[in-house]
Amino acid sequence: MNVSPRKLNAFLSFKLPSAYLCGVRTKSLSETTCVVSVKHRWINQNPFNSMFWAVQGMAAELTTGALVMSKVKSSGQKMSMLVTGNDAKFTKKATGRIQFTCNQGKMIDDAIAKAIETGEGQTIRLNSKGINKEGMQVSDFNFEWSIKVKQ
Repeated sequence: MNVSPRKLNAFLSFKLPSAYLCGVRTKSLSETTCVVSVKHRWINQNPFNSMFWAVQGMAAELTTGALVMSKVKSSGQKMSMLVTGNDAKFTKKATGRIQFTCNQGKMIDDAIAKAIETGEGQTIRLNSKGINKEGMQVSDFNFEWSIKVKQ
């Protein structure tokens, strides 16, 4: 079974219902890039009439996690994957539709190959930027993922 935007959105509705209810949706997934979108609405707002930082974090993490999950699945290996750290910067109020993009699929391929070759866990730092409809960056997230071949 391939990982696709439709399957990821169904996965969200059952396994991460808070993200689904807040409007987080995968728009595209390729070998190198994942794009996730979320629109500022009443259910995901903060008291300052913009999108709550945690909703942005869910969307940003999904861009990185979907790429890792897809790459692990296509490797044919049983691997564990875990977020071990993250940081974020917020540069503008998040209103309207915000699109998050991670385009580091090649870096994930390299880490998986090294994990398989060495049998040791690997850590990769993946970035996802939130861009509003005017093309301005509203947030910048980094997630540190640990991957390891299961014995």
